[in-house]
Amino acid sequence: MYYTRHIEPVVERMSKRKPVIVLTGARQVGKSTMLKNIRRNINYISLNRPLIRQSAKDNPSLFFEKYMPPVIVDEIQKAAELFDYIKDIVDENKIKGQFYLTGSQSIKLMKNISDSLAGRAGIIRLLGLSMRELSGISYREVFLPTHLHMDAMQKSNIAFNYADTVSRIHKGFFPELYETESDLKDWSDFYSSYFQTYIEKDIKDVLNIQDESAFIKFVKATASLTGEMLNMSTIAEVCGKDVKTVRAWLSVLESSGLVYLLEPYYNNFNKRLIKTPKLYFLDTGLACWLLGWNTPEQLTSGAMWGHIFESFVFAEILKSYYNDGIAKPPIYYYRDKDKNEIDLLIEDAGLLYPVEIKASSDPTKSSVKVFHCIDNVPGKRTGQGAIVCLAKERLPLTDNVWILPVYMV
Repeated sequence: MYYTRHIEPVVERMSKRKPVIVLTGARQVGKSTMLKNIRRNINYISLNRPLIRQSAKDNPSLFFEKYMPPVIVDEIQKAAELFDYIKDIVDENKIKGQFYLTGSQSIKLMKNISDSLAGRAGIIRLLGLSMRELSGISYREVFLPTHLHMDAMQKSNIAFNYADTVSRIHKGFFPELYETESDLKDWSDFYSSYFQTYIEKDIKDVLNIQDESAFIKFVKATASLTGEMLNMSTIAEVCGKDVKTVRAWLSVLESSGLVYLLEPYYNNFNKRLIKTPKLYFLDTGLACWLLGWNTPEQLTSGAMWGHIFESFVFAEILKSYYNDGIAKPPIYYYRDKDKNEIDLLIEDAGLLYPVEIKASSDPTKSSVKVFHCIDNVPGKRTGQGAIVCLAKERLPLTDNVWILPVYMV
């Protein structure tokens, strides 16, 4: 089953302005499937196929004579030789929407883009399926905790179901998991295969890993710290590597779309603000598999349920921005040296919107008592706040803070 992706209008919009569209994201989030669905009548080539990849490397000058644009090229970073020829073609004919390039390892991809296609390419980032996409909701605006957003989501008439929500958080959001009915054995098989493919095809392309077991420990340690401030020393200790190695490995996880480093909000108004980023694992299903939470029941009764729920909500909010073509969303977190923390700050039009995330159904006013910390930021005003949680309906908590059910994100 194909789920309509909210990012489709962004591809359409950019293809009218740019000759090259670059779609990045983790392996198997649906990049090529989406492009083939909206560009059904153009050539499609996958450089995962050895013979085609070798042809591209050996004869790049002839490659696009055989596969004439407009064309979709999947995993373009595997044949860097093609980039200069793409540049020559687009410079010569000036036609928009000629090349649709995908890549699951953006370190290599973005280097080649900056070297050869700077100014010629539109960059789009795609994550897994969103809850809105799975529910068939057509509303695709970015998330802000405003009445306008809440009213629009309320009109979608989505009924909250706790068990279904937890099941999806545990299942994860890779499209293949939703193509047919599946059980927990299928879930385990998918992630086992996915992770091994990721190591074999993505990691070994970038990192010369001599100790695969140490890398696996590193990824598991990273998953175990989702929703927490980044501590590279802790991760290094777990996997037995130095901080320099951990930093390099983490940059690869980030560039391949598996983790996100959320920067803290920093403004010179307060020298006591923390500058360490917060780490989020972007697919909760993969995180659950890595950590051994094999059923939804194990997840909700485990010590990490709160962090996994926070990671899920963060990823859903991030998807709303990526799906609107915003590659660098104005999302931060707040923490000062007195340990006052706000899970998310979203900046928009001079307003700072504070958001707290709680894996509970009945949050209290004490959960938002630190929202006042942002009241005196120079040049900014505090917007409406929210607690995103497992409540069944939205309710006012204070004059300017709402309890917001997670299905309304």
